[in-house]
Amino acid sequence: MSVELIIEGPIAKVVLNRPEKLNALTWEMRMQLCDYFEQIRYNDDIRAVIVTGEGTSFCAGADIDRMGDSDIRAARLRLQRGSHTYIRHLHAIEKPVIAAVRGNAVGVGWSIALACDIVVASEDARFSQIFRRIALGPDGGAIWFLTHRLGMNRAKELVYSARFVPAEEALSLGLVNFVVPGDQLMAKAEELAADYASGPTFAFGMAKKLFHMASSPTLEDYLELENMVQPQLNHSADHQEGKKAFREKRKPNFVGR
Repeated sequence: MSVELIIEGPIAKVVLNRPEKLNALTWEMRMQLCDYFEQIRYNDDIRAVIVTGEGTSFCAGADIDRMGDSDIRAARLRLQRGSHTYIRHLHAIEKPVIAAVRGNAVGVGWSIALACDIVVASEDARFSQIFRRIALGPDGGAIWFLTHRLGMNRAKELVYSARFVPAEEALSLGLVNFVVPGDQLMAKAEELAADYASGPTFAFGMAKKLFHMASSPTLEDYLELENMVQPQLNHSADHQEGKKAFREKRKPNFVGR
């Protein structure tokens, strides 16, 4: 399977397992994430969660080779059923969730990490809102998460530049909580998960609700707006050029339409 759910006592691990493609998400992987996050949410025996990726990268975003053409209505439904659903389920888990990130966390891969409560990054981790390169807007709630963590000006710079943010800079910006050597990544994540799993799970869940209510507008409201924007961008000339240039490994020639 391209996503694994491993339950070890009170700790669940969700592992993106498509290392040959840097864990780029297919439609099937998105559906697996929806199922696993929902299972975790309602399983009272699970008291802490680790989300990670197999191999050298956390997640290289959506698999661009699997991006099909469709009309705007179909694109909206795909977005609602895909990244929006699993991000909602992940965000709604009322227990501590830790992202263990090595290598690249880009595009919606970074959104997954941002939707977690705590981020542990290896020293080689790097993050990017890479959507500029294929002429799309960030999805998975990325702008909502970044704006609430950084403020609007810094969030805009990351989105507009599409630059890579190395682990130490992400730590200084407050986008990750810990940076550790690569061979210590899972040990640190497991140490935190064990500590949280021994804590007051119900109180943690209620605290998460308070954190969510402290943000306005809500993630739900934001995702509805995102769902109006992204399907239109899917049909832009620049997005078609961006996909073509990505596959041909060249710089895109955007025309602004």
